[in-house]
Amino acid sequence: MPTLVNHYYGLRHGESQANALGIIISDPARGVPDFGLTQRGREQARAQVVSCAALVAAGAGVIIYSSDFARARETAEVARVALGAGPVRLRTALRERAFGVFEGGPNSAYEPVWARDREDPTHNDSSVEAARAVRDRAWALVQELEAEHRDATILLVSHGDPLQLVATAFLGRDAREHRAIAPWLPGEVRALG
Repeated sequence: MPTLVNHYYGLRHGESQANALGIIISDPARGVPDFGLTQRGREQARAQVVSCAALVAAGAGVIIYSSDFARARETAEVARVALGAGPVRLRTALRERAFGVFEGGPNSAYEPVWARDREDPTHNDSSVEAARAVRDRAWALVQELEAEHRDATILLVSHGDPLQLVATAFLGRDAREHRAIAPWLPGEVRALG
């Protein structure tokens, strides 16, 4: 595990309208303006944030970075209000993984993509964004934050695959192993480093 100067937590967005419909929304043209949280998703996010002792202890001092997709932005805002934190900072590096031809289709398409990831984390079959590329963009943001902040508590609000993949970097594991890490549940917060 790399030595870090900040404390990082990952928060997966709460249940979204796309989750409730069982569809994949990964294109920014659709995901940034639409497919926000369900009421259940808002409740999940709030419950998780207020149950995380480290975040509650840091309170207004937590620095929140979020994907600009509606479901993540709305989750970040729930966290911001619950913690009394400053404004949410949007970063495209935390966006959902692009799922190419599977956009708008059933979420059952995730499993075959993840199986391919285990074989080759650089694949972009069916125009899916490579697992390693997602990891690299999220980890590059962490490196920027390491240079910008010191001894800060930072909350990264993102999506399932980007969180799984950046977790491999925090753990010093290969991107192909991202599904070997327990998947983040909707609205779940977890320490990263």
